Amino acid sequence: MGDFLPPACFNMFVSDEHRMWQTSNILETELPMLAFQIFFTVLVGRLLFNAFRPLHQPRIISFVFVGFLLTPPLLGNIPEVFGFIYPVNGILNVEVASHFGLIYYAFLNGLEMNLDTILKSKKEATSIAAMGIIFPILTGPGLYALHRKFYINNTFKLEQVSSHAYLIWTLVLTVTGFPNLVEILSELKLHYTSLGKVALTAGMISDTYNWILFTLLVPFSIDSSNAIYSVLCTVLFLTVCIFLVRPLLKKIIERKTENDEWDEYQLLFVVMGAFACSYVTDILGTHAIVGAFVYGLILPHGKFADLVMSVSDDFGGGFLAPLYFSGNGMRLIIKSVFSHANWPLTLLVLILLCVTKILGTLFATSLSGKSARDGFAIGLLLNTKGALALIMLSIVWDKMIFFAPTYAVLTAAVLLMTMVVSPMINFMFKPRKRFEQNKLRTIQKLRANAELRILACVHNNHHATSMINILELFNATRLSPIHVFGLYLVEITQRAAALVVAHMEPSTQLGVQSNLTQSQVESENIAFTFKALGNNGDGNGNDAFRVETTSVVSSYETIHQDIYISARERGTSLILLPFHQQLSSDGNLLETTNVVYRDINKNVMQDAPCSVGIFIDRGLVTFSQTCLHILMIFVGGPDDREALAIAWKMAGHPRVQLSMVRLCLLDEAAAAAEEASHHSEEAEGILSNAMDNDKQKELDDEYISKFRYTAVNNEDYISYSEADIRAGEDIPRVLKALDQRGCDLYVVGQGNCRNSILFSNLLEWCDCLELGVIGDILASNIFGTNSSILVVQQYGFGGMKLERKQDHMANNSRFGSLIVKAE
Repeated sequence: MGDFLPPACFNMFVSDEHRMWQTSNILETELPMLAFQIFFTVLVGRLLFNAFRPLHQPRIISFVFVGFLLTPPLLGNIPEVFGFIYPVNGILNVEVASHFGLIYYAFLNGLEMNLDTILKSKKEATSIAAMGIIFPILTGPGLYALHRKFYINNTFKLEQVSSHAYLIWTLVLTVTGFPNLVEILSELKLHYTSLGKVALTAGMISDTYNWILFTLLVPFSIDSSNAIYSVLCTVLFLTVCIFLVRPLLKKIIERKTENDEWDEYQLLFVVMGAFACSYVTDILGTHAIVGAFVYGLILPHGKFADLVMSVSDDFGGGFLAPLYFSGNGMRLIIKSVFSHANWPLTLLVLILLCVTKILGTLFATSLSGKSARDGFAIGLLLNTKGALALIMLSIVWDKMIFFAPTYAVLTAAVLLMTMVVSPMINFMFKPRKRFEQNKLRTIQKLRANAELRILACVHNNHHATSMINILELFNATRLSPIHVFGLYLVEITQRAAALVVAHMEPSTQLGVQSNLTQSQVESENIAFTFKALGNNGDGNGNDAFRVETTSVVSSYETIHQDIYISARERGTSLILLPFHQQLSSDGNLLETTNVVYRDINKNVMQDAPCSVGIFIDRGLVTFSQTCLHILMIFVGGPDDREALAIAWKMAGHPRVQLSMVRLCLLDEAAAAAEEASHHSEEAEGILSNAMDNDKQKELDDEYISKFRYTAVNNEDYISYSEADIRAGEDIPRVLKALDQRGCDLYVVGQGNCRNSILFSNLLEWCDCLELGVIGDILASNIFGTNSSILVVQQYGFGGMKLERKQDHMANNSRFGSLIVKAE
C-alpha cells in the first residue's frame, strides 16, 4: 500500500515539554480547526441525509459519503480544498476526537440492546440469525479468492495473501447493523408488522453474535501470536464486569434512579466508565469499542438508559462519531475497482458479496414455512450493515491488512448492501389502495354475527380509560364477539433503536416499574386498563371481548401511516381516536391537551383503510345508571349511515336505550341542497348516477326504512323521530332542544359527503373540521352539553377534506374515486 499512498509528514514544534499540551496554545490553533471539521462533517452529512431521504437511507450512509466527497474522483482532485478542510497537521486531532465519538457510539449501542429479548427469543428468529452468519462464513473465503484471481493491476497492488485478510473479509460479511435496521424499518413503517418483528428480533440476535465474533476473532487478525492471551484476558474481564461489577452498579443506579437523584455531574462519572472499560480492552489486545459496548450492556436499562441517552446522545453520536465514519469514505478509492481489465468480474464478485447473507436467510425461512418473498425481504433487511462493519474495515486499513483495491471492493459492497435495502423493501411492500366494494371495511357492511375488529388508539392511560367506556357499549356477545387492538402511540424523541427495543417486550415482562422509562410505565398502565376490558367478557363468562395491546414508536408527523398499517394487518373495521381535548379539572369545559393529537386525527381521516371514529369524552361512565341513553342524529350521507350502524349495534345491549332523530331539510335548506347539486354538476361535469344527490337520498331512505322496520317496530327501547330544518339557524336550535331531553352519548356522522350548501356554509364557522358541522357544535363549550360524542367517518370515499374556505361539494373528491353499487 505504501507504493501509492506515501506517508504524510509535518513538523511539530514543542513550546514547553513540561506541560500536558506541549505544543502551542490549542485554544488558538487546534481547537478552532477541529471545530470547523466537525461543523463541516455534520453540516454536509445533514444535507446529504436530506437528499437521500426519499430513498429512506440510514444516517450513517450520509456520513460515509461526506468522506467520499473528498476523494480523488470528486473534491479530492483539488488538493487545496482537501488541505483547507483537513490540513495535515490536524489529522491527528480528528483521529483522536473521532475515536472518542466511536467509543461513545459503541456504549450507546450496548445501552440499546436488550438481553432479555435475545435470551427469550423464539427458535425461528434464532435460526434465521444463525443461518445469516453461517452462509457468509462458508462462502466468504471463496469470494476473496475469486477477487484475488480476477484483480490484475500494476498501479494498485493487492495485499499479500494472509489468514488475517481471509478472516476479516469473512467477518464483515456476517455483520447486521441493528441500529440501522431499526432506522430503516421505522422509516418504511414496517417495524410493527409480522415481518418487521421477525427481522428486528433476528437482527438483534445477529448483532449480538457479531459482537461476540468480533471480540473473539479480531485479535487473531491483528496479532495471531498473542491473540489467545488477549482473548482469554478479555473473556476474564467481561466475566468480572457481568458477574461482579454489574450487580454493584445495578444496585446503586436503580436506587438513585428511583429517587431521581441524578444530575449532570454524576452522569458524567457514569459515562466515564465507558472510556475506562474501553481502555482496559484496548490494553488487553482486542479493541476499545468492546469494553464500551459491554459497559453499556451491563448498565441497567429502562429509565436510566433513557436519561443517559437524552442528555448526551447528540454530542457523542451526533458530532464526534460522524468524523469516524467519514474517514471510511475518505479511504474509498473507487477508481481502483475499475482501473484493470477484469473490472466486470470484480463487479460480479461485489454483487455476489451482497447475496450470501440473503441466501442463508432464505434457507432458514423456507424451513419455517415462510414464503420466498418474505424470506427474501428478511434477508435484505438482515443484510443491512452498520458501524461494526465500518470499524472492521478501518482496522484492516490501519493495520495494512487490506490495500486500496480490496478495501474499495468490500467497502463498496457494504454500502451497496445497506443502500438497496430501503428502495427494494419499499417497492415490495408499499401498500396499494383497494376500493373494491366487497372489501369495504365498514360496520354497516359487516355481517350480523361476524367478529368486529376495532383499533383503539391512545396517547396515555386516560385515553385508554375513555376507550374502555365507549368499547363496552358495542354489545360484545359470544355469537358476535369483538376483538380490540389497543395501540399506544409513542413519539420518537431519541434514538429510534432504543425506543423500539424498549417496546418490543410485552408490558407484563418489562420489570420493576421504578426502573422503566416514562413511555414504558404508560405502556404498562395502558395494557392493564385494556386487560380489564378483556376480563369483563359479556357478563356470562363468555369470551366476548378479545384484547391485544401494542405500542407504535414513530414521529407524530408520520404516525398516521403506522396506524394505517396496523389497521390493515389486523383487518379492522373501525379506528377509534381520542379527541385532542379533555375535561378540565372542574369537569365543566373541554381543554386542549396537545394540539398535535388533532393533527394526527386529521391525517388518519384523510386516507384511513377502514371507518374512523373520534371520541369526545365528557365523563361517560358505562352502565353506572339503570339505563344508558344514546342519541343518534341523522342528516344523510355515508358517514351518517355508518354512525347509525354503530348506534344500532350499541342498541343491542340490554341496558342501552337508543333514540334516532332524522333532520329533514325543508324549504330554504332543501333548496340549498338542490343548488349544491347543481353547482357540483357545473364544477365537475356529469356525476356518476350511483353517487349523485338523489342516489344518496335513496340509500339513506333505504337504510332508515330497514332500521325502522327491523329495530323500531320490534324493540321498545329504540325510538325514531324527525325534526325539520328550514334554515341554517334551525340546526343549533333543534340540537339545543334535543340536548335538553338529556342523553349520555351522541353518535353523529362527520358529514363530509352531504350535498348541502347549508352545511358547507356552516363549515366556515367550525373550529374542528374533523368533527363536521354537527359534531363541532356539540363539542363546543358554548353549546354546553355534558354528553360525550362519537363522530364517525365511513371508509371507502377517499378521506375527508380539511380546507376551510372552499366549496364543500365542488371540490369533493370522495365521490370521484369509487362507484358503489346499491344493495
